[in-house]
Amino acid sequence: MVNTELFDLTDKVVLITGASKGMGQAMAEGVAEHGAKVVISSRKQDQCEETAAAINAKCGAGSAIAIACNIGYKEQLQHLVDETHKQLGPIDVLIGNAGVNPYYGSILDIPDEAYNKIMESNVRSNLWLAKMVAPDMKAKGSGSIAITASTGAFGPSEVLGTYNVSKLADIALVRNLALELGPHGIRVNAICPGLVKTDFAKALWDNPEGERRANEMTPLRRLGEPDDFKGIAVFLSSSASSWITGQALTVCGGTNMWS
Repeated sequence: MVNTELFDLTDKVVLITGASKGMGQAMAEGVAEHGAKVVISSRKQDQCEETAAAINAKCGAGSAIAIACNIGYKEQLQHLVDETHKQLGPIDVLIGNAGVNPYYGSILDIPDEAYNKIMESNVRSNLWLAKMVAPDMKAKGSGSIAITASTGAFGPSEVLGTYNVSKLADIALVRNLALELGPHGIRVNAICPGLVKTDFAKALWDNPEGERRANEMTPLRRLGEPDDFKGIAVFLSSSASSWITGQALTVCGGTNMWS
């Protein structure tokens, strides 16, 4: 029998934003399957409850709870953390997976409002959350924070420029948090997805030409699927990654192996 103790998350409290569908949902399922108690959070309570119910049916009652939150509002993030404390206790793992991209086009033409929303939601909200959960982890002398960035952070784009800037900023945020929180036993890493078949990225893959080009440019010859992110979530949440921090881990089928 294979010893899976390295990946055991029994009774760990894992808070995941952007968790009601797509990659976030898959990551939530993955950590729950390994024993964690997971908080499903996204903007809509009904979608959070639906995902939590599915995880509880699969992994056992109490494996998941639902707490809606719009990451753009500090008071909602604080409520998310406070309610997690109330229902489950101190937070062991944070996965900041929620993000936005309200603009598709040249960075030279982006309205100020769209620019601010991208930077505030994709970067500032993750800093807010990290600051809110860090006391729990400091008290235990251990913890893991993972922030979803993107392989888009590694290059320019004529249509996703500001989004890519925000994701490179997330990687910089991760590295600084890793430096400052490392002495407290807290690990901080970035997850950098390539093109994944999610609703969020649908405009990039949901057409024959886009999917063909993506498949041809990917060494593994397929686009990513949400379930491809179960493993990385479990790995970063568990003691299997106990000496890994400050890293930008690409999950991309090989498209960015040289970045």
